Amino acid sequence: MWMVLALLFFVGTAAAATPANDTLAHGARDGAAPAWSIAVATPADWTRDCCLYARAIGVDAVLYQGEWTGKPQRVMVLNVWPQKLPTMAAEIEADHKRYLQLDPAGKVSSFAVRHRTMSCEATVYQGSDHIDDVLVFCDPGKASGVRLSWSMTVNDNDPQRRALLDDFMRVVVATRYHRDHEAHIPAHAAGPRGG
Repeated sequence: MWMVLALLFFVGTAAAATPANDTLAHGARDGAAPAWSIAVATPADWTRDCCLYARAIGVDAVLYQGEWTGKPQRVMVLNVWPQKLPTMAAEIEADHKRYLQLDPAGKVSSFAVRHRTMSCEATVYQGSDHIDDVLVFCDPGKASGVRLSWSMTVNDNDPQRRALLDDFMRVVVATRYHRDHEAHIPAHAAGPRGG
């Protein structure tokens, strides 16, 4: 519950101002979905990666602190995928179902996230293993042909938990989707992250 309250507090106070051009990831046209790019400023002390570690684990981008360890804790993960389910609510419901199948004793809480240009909703998965996942789905709109998510795993006793969640929500609310011209975008695809 503390985690949910911390996120709710920050979501209401987060500033969405970011530089005009800070592209983090991009993808080529995929069926009806046009080429796209995702831009966001990187918080201080975080490293951006779209093409080495992110590609190795099958996601569009990661942000991490210090040296890359390969562990999911304290890593912000960006996924972008072609819309398959009819609504973002259906995506979220499917994710909740997958999570609870894997951890029937886990707890799930959801709430809307204020974003200037996209519909976004956050889910906090509190694992019975004392490892929690924060997952935010965003929908840039039907014309985009894609949906995206940011996620981060945090141990429930992590002493840096509040600072990590604050940085995570700063990234979420500052994320910008852009439709791009095919000529500038190399082929790149990744599927959605399950809970």
